[in-house]
Amino acid sequence: MAHEKWQETELGSFVSLQRGHDLPDHQRKSGAIPILGSFGITGYHDKAKAKGPGVTVGRSGASFGTVSFSRIDYWPLNTALFVTNFHGNDERFAYYALRSIDFKRYNSGSAQPSLNRNYIRSLRIKVPPKAEQLAIANILGSLDDKIELNRQTNETLEAIARIQFRSWFVDFDPVRAKAEARQPFGMNVETAALFPDSFGDSPVGKIPQGWRVQELGNIADVNWGDTNVTKRSYIQTGFRAFSASGPDGFLPYFDYDRVGVVVSAIGAESGQSWLAVGKWSCIKNTIRFWATAPDISTEYLFQVTWGKHQWPLRGSAQPFISQGDARRMKVIVPASGLGTIYGNAVAPLHRRMHANNEESSTLASIRDALLPKLISGEIRIKDAEQIIGAKL
Repeated sequence: MAHEKWQETELGSFVSLQRGHDLPDHQRKSGAIPILGSFGITGYHDKAKAKGPGVTVGRSGASFGTVSFSRIDYWPLNTALFVTNFHGNDERFAYYALRSIDFKRYNSGSAQPSLNRNYIRSLRIKVPPKAEQLAIANILGSLDDKIELNRQTNETLEAIARIQFRSWFVDFDPVRAKAEARQPFGMNVETAALFPDSFGDSPVGKIPQGWRVQELGNIADVNWGDTNVTKRSYIQTGFRAFSASGPDGFLPYFDYDRVGVVVSAIGAESGQSWLAVGKWSCIKNTIRFWATAPDISTEYLFQVTWGKHQWPLRGSAQPFISQGDARRMKVIVPASGLGTIYGNAVAPLHRRMHANNEESSTLASIRDALLPKLISGEIRIKDAEQIIGAKL
C-alpha cells in the first residue's frame, strides 16, 4: 500500500508530453547530441531540440511504448513522445514511473501500433513527495548506472582485443617492423621472433611468409545451433542462450561449457557474431563453431571472422548463411602458434566481459522486480535496499 502522503493524479498533470521532431538522415550532422527515437538512441547530431535530463516514450512501430532517458540535451524524433514539462517532479523518477506503465495497452492505431498523448493523459498514477521520488530514483538509478558502467567497460576491453588483433593479423605491424629491421613496438623479443620478416602470395593476397589459408571447416567445429529450440523456450533466469539476434534469453540448461562463436544465420542480423563464454546454448537460426586446430584459438577465429562483410550471404529479402558456405569460408592461419598466443593474451579480457554481462543481467532482474513495487509504494526504500543486499 502506498504511503499516505502519496497523491493520485492524472498522467497529464504529472508530466506534459509532446510529439518529437522530424530529422531525416540527410539532415543529420556529425555531433555528440543523442537522437532518441521509438526505441532509444538511433544516432547522433550536432544540435539538440530538448534539454536534458529528458525522457521519451516510443509512440509508433514495434517499439512503441519503450521509455528512454537522456542525461544530456538531446533530439527527440517524431517517432517518440518527449516530456516538455516535469511539473516539479524529479526527471529520473518520472522516467521510472513511465516505465512502470504498460503503454501497449493503449494502442490507438490499427495496422501500425501508435500511442496518442491525448489518449493517455488521463491515466491515473500515484506520486510520492519529491524527497521520496529522489530516493526511489537513486536506488533504481544506481542499478542502471552500474549496468551502464559494465557496458562501457566491456566496450573498452573489446576495443583492446580488437586493436591488438588488427595490429598483428590485419595490418601486420610486427612483420613490417622486422622487414625494416625494427623491433616491433610493445612486444617482447620472444613473441617478436615468431613473426616473419617478409610476405608471400596466397589465395587471398599477400600474407606473412609461412602463414597459410584454410577453410573454416578444416580448423573449426562448425555446426548449426539447436534447430528444435526457439525463443518460446526462454525462461526468466538460467543459462545464457543465443538466437539470431544475439544473447537475448535464458534456458534451464546449457549445451556447451567452453568458449565458442555464435553467428546469426538468417534475417537482418545475418553475419553478426558473438563470443560465447562459460555455460551457454544457441537456438534456431544460428551457426556455432570453435577452434579444433592445435595452432589456433577460438578467440582468434572470432576476430578473423568478425563483421557482416566477412560472411557469404545468400538471399535478398531474407539474407541467410548456409552451413556449407560457412565451412568453406577462407581464414588466414598464422604460423608459430601466434593465433593461440593471441587467444591466451585476450582470454582474460573476454572472461571479464562475460562476468560483467552476468552481473548486469542480475542487476537488471533486480531492477525490473523492484521497479513496479517501488513506484506503486508497495515496498519502501529500506526494504528495497535489503533486497538488493541479499541478492548481490
